Formats: sequence, structure tokens, C-alpha cells
Amino acid sequence: MQLDRLVAFHKTLGDKTRLRILALLKKGPLHGQALAGKLGLKAPTITHHMTKLREIGLVSQRRDKNTIYFHLEEDRLARMSSAILNLSEPEFVVGDEKSKVVANFTDGSGRLTQLPAQRKKRLMLLEYMLRGLEQGRAYEEREVNEHIKQFYDDYATVRREFIMSHFMFRQDGVYELNPRDMWPI
Repeated sequence: MQLDRLVAFHKTLGDKTRLRILALLKKGPLHGQALAGKLGLKAPTITHHMTKLREIGLVSQRRDKNTIYFHLEEDRLARMSSAILNLSEPEFVVGDEKSKVVANFTDGSGRLTQLPAQRKKRLMLLEYMLRGLEQGRAYEEREVNEHIKQFYDDYATVRREFIMSHFMFRQDGVYELNPRDMWPI
């Protein structure tokens, strides 16, 4: 679940060598031999640490002929680092633009009449439909479906949109809200 991902993230970063690797990659992509040389380590040790960093999504790799270059995923590092501060229930701030979009695509009872094609408006309505879900609570798929049905009949599409847009995280049929910093809006 989401808390498990945060724990894995912080456990992985609880190693001095991995922190040093991230500091080196912040300056730009490097291949394994360069990292080994700069850190005074052997290649298998670098491979071990890179596997751990890739597992939590902080490092990506690109092959150039026989050489693999590692890149730091700075956006993900920033989001995951600040996610722990946002574990309380999310605040649903409805500004003027959001209010207008919600009013244009809902009926008098608050149910959606349709999902807009425009991504920005769709994201606003997805955020609107998250009202009532609790941060840090695990939901079974049927619970998420019932919640969505309050707003829109096509719960499968909305549930998929929640995951694809990073509003929610799913593992083994269990859903959780992502920390607000991971949301696209």
C-alpha cells in the first residue's frame, strides 16, 4: 500500500552509499564504472545499490551501445521526499475555476453528467470525486466502486483514471489515496 511504499523509499535511502550515488547523479548521468571509480567501490556493489534505487523509481537507466547510463529521477525524489508531510486527509480546495468546471459537468445532486475530454477539466472532476475518501485508509475495490457510483455510473473508467492520474495507488485489489503531492493538480 501507499504507506509501504513510503517506508520502502525511506529504508532504501537509509544507506550512505545510496545517498552518495544520488548526489553524484544529481550532477548528471553516469555509468556504473564511473560511479564505482568515484566511490571507490566494485562494480557488483554499484549494481546492487542501483537495483535498490530502481525498485523505488529514483533511478532510470539508458543503454548506449555496451554502456548503461543511470539517471536520477529528481521529480520523483522530490515528491516522495515530501509525501510524508502530506499523510493527513487531503484538503479539497475548490477555487473559482474548479467550481465552474464542477458546476458545468454535474447535475443538481452533484452527479457527473459526463467526463470531459479535456485533461485539465477531467482531473478537476476526478479530484472532486475523491471527496469522502480518507488518506491512509485501504479500500477494497468494491468500496471504491460504490464511492464512485455516487458520482458517476461508469465506475471502472473512473477507477482506472484515479490510478493512471496518480490520485490513487492499487496493489492486489486494494486501493489507497496517494499523498496530495503526487496528484497531478
